[in-house]
Amino acid sequence: MNTDKVVVAMSGGVDSSVAAALLEQQGYEVIGMMLRLWSEAGREDSNRCCTPDAMTQARRVAALLDIPFYVVDAKEIFRSTVVQYFLDGYAQGVTPNPCLICNRAIRWDFMLDHALALGAEFLATGHYARKMKDESGKMKLLRAVDASKDQSYVLHGLTQEKLAKTLFPIGDYPKSEVRRLAESFGLPTATRADSQDLCFLAGEDYREFLRRNAPGICKPGPIVSRDGQVLGEHQGLAYYTIGQRKGLGIASSQPLYVLAKELATNSLIVGREAEL
Repeated sequence: MNTDKVVVAMSGGVDSSVAAALLEQQGYEVIGMMLRLWSEAGREDSNRCCTPDAMTQARRVAALLDIPFYVVDAKEIFRSTVVQYFLDGYAQGVTPNPCLICNRAIRWDFMLDHALALGAEFLATGHYARKMKDESGKMKLLRAVDASKDQSYVLHGLTQEKLAKTLFPIGDYPKSEVRRLAESFGLPTATRADSQDLCFLAGEDYREFLRRNAPGICKPGPIVSRDGQVLGEHQGLAYYTIGQRKGLGIASSQPLYVLAKELATNSLIVGREAEL
């Protein structure tokens, strides 16, 4: 039996709930922690990571497992770090992945610091990933057993020090088994649906979020070929991704793909697949 203290990052979902239950079963001193993240004014009930319902579910799981449960306010740092990165990325013509920044700056900086302040040796999450120590003592990040749910790719930025302080309790289980475990533990989150969208988008298309929060980057402009021929008009460079084929709104005898975004002229460059 392990007696180390561990903080589990809880979301009110089945994965983090099972992670907490497994660690308690293994003898760890488990503490549940949930972050209160930023949401747009008037949309506080829609941020999937910290809706009132998700908070209630996490509290119910903690009560069932008889573990302490803390809610930490992370609204300001989340807005200035993760959301701003998202907006800046589109303003610079790239398609950002805010989950990478959230994991690095929010979970494994902000949250890990709070876990260590509580005297915990580890921070555990419901990510589908695994880790191991090789013969030289170096920590290695591994893919999850369930390849269809693997999340190791969003964790590649973890340092050796932070990976050593991290536990991935469900990485050795397929999703179906995680749900079965939730049922066997009697967890109220056993049948809770998975979330797929970015938490702060409140379930809507990212374009609407950009229109409200960064209207200056959503200006129409020309769609042009490599040789400068104007083929049509785009609705805003932020709405397109390199390699995109569908939704360009232009007629062509052969499929056209987004090749590049030219910020200086607000032009969307398109061409044949061979030009990618």
